[in-house]
Amino acid sequence: MVTVNTMYSDTIEIKGSKFIAHLMPMAMYENEMKRLREEHPKAVHWVSAYRMLNEFDQIVEYAGDDGEPKGTSGKPTLSVLQGHELINAAIITVRYFGGTKLGPGGLVRAYADSANAAVAVGELEPYEKLFVQTFECDYKNISVVEYEMTQNSVRCIAKIFGERGAEFTVEATAERLEKLYAALGRMIEKR
Repeated sequence: MVTVNTMYSDTIEIKGSKFIAHLMPMAMYENEMKRLREEHPKAVHWVSAYRMLNEFDQIVEYAGDDGEPKGTSGKPTLSVLQGHELINAAIITVRYFGGTKLGPGGLVRAYADSANAAVAVGELEPYEKLFVQTFECDYKNISVVEYEMTQNSVRCIAKIFGERGAEFTVEATAERLEKLYAALGRMIEKR
């Protein structure tokens, strides 16, 4: 499985209709849908699809046609996400009508082609399940902890200073967290 960490977009034009596809991380989906509707008030459709993992590691999928004939836009967009094995990602395609009806087959091809165009310009990265954990350390060990976090590609989400030391909230794969904890040993106290 692969995912994206930022938004990518591409535009295709078919028989005067303009299809602007936006590929984005799932976390951006709701805000981007609102932004795109405001940014493109003269567009006729905002078709979307997404694939994400829920808390039980099950794949949840959605495809919305937004007024296009049933199954001609959201489903082909979702098929592109499935075909590229994208996870925790969404595609929103903004359509401007060009005056010529494309028919069901034409719409399926147009939405699939525009979604594929956005995926083609995107940088797909291997999906890794991340875990968030918290631990504490004394002030004298903070620089060692920060060094080991960098060496093991562990991202610091928050650092709170207290009376005795600092509390770190970090995010990484289980494997990277294990390496970090092995390197730090008794310097830290897990929560």
